[in-house]
Amino acid sequence: MESFLIRALQLILSLSILVVLHEFGHFAFARLFKVRVEKFYMFFNPNFSLIRAKKINGKWSYKFFAKNVPANERPKVNAYGEPVLNAKGKPVMEQIPQSELPEGDWRKYPDNTEWGIGWLPLGGYCSIAGMVDETKDITQMASEPQPWEYRSRSVWQRLPIIVGGVLVNFVLAMVIYSAVLFTWGREYLPLKNAKYGLQFSQIMLDNGFKNGDKIVTVDGEPVEQRADVVEKLLVDGKQNIVVSRGDKLIDLQLPADFSQKVLKAQEVDFVAVRFPFVIDEVVKGSPAQKGGLQSGDSIVGINGKQLSIYQDIVSEMETSRNTHVDINYVRKGRLMSSNVQLTEDGKLGVSVQQKFADIQTKRTEYGFLASIPAGITFGVETLKSYIKQFKLVFTKEGSKQLGGFGSIGKLFPKMWDWQIFWQMTAFLSIILAFMNFLPIPGLDGGYVLYLIYEMITGKKPSDKFLEYAQTTGMFLLLALMIYVNGNDLFKAIFNK
Repeated sequence: MESFLIRALQLILSLSILVVLHEFGHFAFARLFKVRVEKFYMFFNPNFSLIRAKKINGKWSYKFFAKNVPANERPKVNAYGEPVLNAKGKPVMEQIPQSELPEGDWRKYPDNTEWGIGWLPLGGYCSIAGMVDETKDITQMASEPQPWEYRSRSVWQRLPIIVGGVLVNFVLAMVIYSAVLFTWGREYLPLKNAKYGLQFSQIMLDNGFKNGDKIVTVDGEPVEQRADVVEKLLVDGKQNIVVSRGDKLIDLQLPADFSQKVLKAQEVDFVAVRFPFVIDEVVKGSPAQKGGLQSGDSIVGINGKQLSIYQDIVSEMETSRNTHVDINYVRKGRLMSSNVQLTEDGKLGVSVQQKFADIQTKRTEYGFLASIPAGITFGVETLKSYIKQFKLVFTKEGSKQLGGFGSIGKLFPKMWDWQIFWQMTAFLSIILAFMNFLPIPGLDGGYVLYLIYEMITGKKPSDKFLEYAQTTGMFLLLALMIYVNGNDLFKAIFNK
């Protein structure tokens, strides 16, 4: 439960940062071109808001746990006081003149932005005057365009207002990557230094790999690190692999549908580095503590089997759940043994030392100036890699692996780690920028598509068309959100 809460808090904090700054991108360009921003909210606020604030006559006014400000409109009436109806028999709405609004009514001060925090933590929004979006419909756009509205601006001013959010998210990712490189540097394990070889999933084993192999080349090209293997095999569809096995080089040929098999088997960690089982910490009251094991002990055998690699030992213990096992271990050069009863899930109750404690990693430190171009390069390469991976979404097995908030939350570690948190926030910022730029109604890319149409034809799409497109887009996005989060729920229930 504790790990779930830590992941949830990391997810909420990360998405809050990204959404607020994304919307600020729209806000900044709107204000640059003197377009009014009616509302700026972190999280959504159906019916009421946790906090809302607005500057009135030079002073801030605050409301807590209050109902939302109603729209500044009323049914239009004719000279006889009868309501005016449109062609569908619905009342035609008109704006209430500011002179008729009571003093202190927030609607009387439309030139100031209403800031707030909603109660539904699924995003946020920036409501720009004169723009058909999810915060308003066509009845609120019936009046003539006003000088302070989005729709009165040229296409060359509206375009940066729309792409401002995507631009901020991408720049933010590069800033975060630069800061991470400056603060922590970059460290990874070159595959050639994998002292104990690699650990492979069942799909890999079924296709000729053996635990302990070292991957030398993929389609004739050397691979530097694990991420390169994942991209070349799953995304690029490379099939010819050369591995080092003992003192021999072995050629392996993968099937054309290998990536689909991996996705179907949900083998995320299908290539891992093998490392020895050296105890870091012993949990109080655990089987390990009761058996006398200590920090620094190196396990070298289970029930008479000579096993020293972490993955092999874990696999052996899983076959001996809730039973007594003989543990052989080395302490300060001395071979010792202990009889320990494992837990119901085959655990000792210990944490293991860093995987690469006795393996040479490659580490690069960055000064402040050097970290900036390095962060930009890393951000661009991450975007390129994600775009290449995106094609898997349109495959049969790839679509089944789409996940929602649960899957995103699992990307964060169970224990709070600021380096990983900022790395994941930068990665999510890249994803948010890319996904928002897709030409789908309701997303920024959809509005860009309308603007390109206007540039080519010289005509604006009608407000009625924009409203229908917006409704369709929001329906599709809602359906997608239900699907991906439904996938998470299904996996949580049936894939235990």
